[in-house]
Amino acid sequence: MLAGDNNDEDVALFDAEEDAGKRSKAKIKHPVAAFFHLFFRVSAILTYLLCEFINKSFIANMVAIILLLSCDFWTVKNITGRLMVGLRWWNQVDDDGRSQWVFEARKTTGKQQASDSESRIFWLGLIICPVLWVVFAFTSLIYFRIKWVPVVIMGLVLQGANLYGYVRCKVGGKTSLKNMATNYFGKQFLKQALSKEEET
Repeated sequence: MLAGDNNDEDVALFDAEEDAGKRSKAKIKHPVAAFFHLFFRVSAILTYLLCEFINKSFIANMVAIILLLSCDFWTVKNITGRLMVGLRWWNQVDDDGRSQWVFEARKTTGKQQASDSESRIFWLGLIICPVLWVVFAFTSLIYFRIKWVPVVIMGLVLQGANLYGYVRCKVGGKTSLKNMATNYFGKQFLKQALSKEEET
């Protein structure tokens, strides 16, 4: 079951497949989901890096990369986040025509907890790949590879959107990231001030 930030009711999302997960937390419960969580995003990055050696056609390379990025976005948003870490996010339009974003996290109960290995794979893949697209954006600008800038921006936007959505799910849909950052830096500042007072 998931707890949404717009409703007080539980939203049924997970089927009976979760009841079968009695293996230890260290094992990967969903190996196919873990494979595809990394497959599309790593394939898009490798295609971007090696495309000019494999195929000289810019259009074919661009289409291949955008297809891989799109498959990655859909897979991570709709499947791997739900199975591997118990999180999901989506947009819904209410009866008044207003768009609302919903960020949900599964309530943790004994056998429904995500394994540590799956969680590690999920978050490392989710964080490292957008960072690489940021690096690609800077290098394409520095080396004046202007034709690749839209492709790199597409990679950054699609993978960054999933990262943002899942971070919001993890910290709670009601908590804004600005407030979370403010609280974190406030605590760090307070720790530094207290440590300086203890030294004197």
